[in-house]
Amino acid sequence: MNVAHVSPRRATIRTVAQAAGVSTATVSYVLSGRSGKADSPGVSAETVLRVKEAALELGYRPNQAARAIRTGKSNLMMLSLTMLSDPWSLSVSKAVGAAVGPAGITPMILADTDWRTAIKRQGADVIFIDAAHEEGDAELLAELARNNRLVVFSETLEPNGFDVVRSLAGTSMDQAMDHLTATHSKVACLTPASSLRASQSVRYGAYVRGLERAGIESRQDYVATFAGDEVGAYEAAVALLRRPDPPTALFATSDFVAIAAVHAAQRLRLDVPGDVAVVGIGNTLQGEAMAPSLTSVGPVGFFGGLADFLVDRAMDPSGPPQVLEFPWQLFVRDSAPAAP
Repeated sequence: MNVAHVSPRRATIRTVAQAAGVSTATVSYVLSGRSGKADSPGVSAETVLRVKEAALELGYRPNQAARAIRTGKSNLMMLSLTMLSDPWSLSVSKAVGAAVGPAGITPMILADTDWRTAIKRQGADVIFIDAAHEEGDAELLAELARNNRLVVFSETLEPNGFDVVRSLAGTSMDQAMDHLTATHSKVACLTPASSLRASQSVRYGAYVRGLERAGIESRQDYVATFAGDEVGAYEAAVALLRRPDPPTALFATSDFVAIAAVHAAQRLRLDVPGDVAVVGIGNTLQGEAMAPSLTSVGPVGFFGGLADFLVDRAMDPSGPPQVLEFPWQLFVRDSAPAAP
């Protein structure tokens, strides 16, 4: 399109309106993203295109400070991610990054930091919290939700002024163990030491139950623990696979642990899955994309669904608190293929 000449000063809604031949209200409506919604009132597709082309040619950039004053919104989204290097956290970050752009939202990552104190200093439209399991967290979240739109990842909390995202494991971890014991009798478990101390460790419990169902005797020397990070998981896997009688299959209690185990096997020049099969938990994007691709259990469509939900909450924070649930399943890939 041909846009009328304007001065080289910073483009405004008024100059975009003049170039497109529409009102400033129409420009504001189109560039806010509301015109793309299914229930939006009548602005023709031709007008929307004309406004967007004018804004692009003029180099229009919204004044975020002015918009925040006018709308009461910051167009910021905060992600509190306990361990950013975990493939699960990276998958959340990647999915959110892809979703926020068209909505004009800027994501901020609060990495390896205690959200309990940091939230009070933030002004984000929506805040995602990936871990809330300490005593008193439920009460604190309810208090913080009075002034913040919170979305909390939790298997146990109920909405109380904040939204709750659940990842429903169901029987999928049992299926993962049955998948391994169908072809392996020497199955080891690689897990953080904290999971053994937890009285209700669902993931380690799935390993124990799987051995019992298969009639395989549990071996304490086949349970390898570590402090909690990738380096510790890698070193524990190396030690486990260097044993005189090494396991032929590994049940890892998260994808980041499973990925570390695959790297440990490759360092020892072991074939995955020929020498050792590996199963993870989480169904992360990194696990799916690696070579060999990681067999894992996890939620279906979780990361994209979570990102879309966070964007919806940032755009319209007025909705009632709700629970968003994602069921799990077993994804059989190269690191532990199906039996012939």
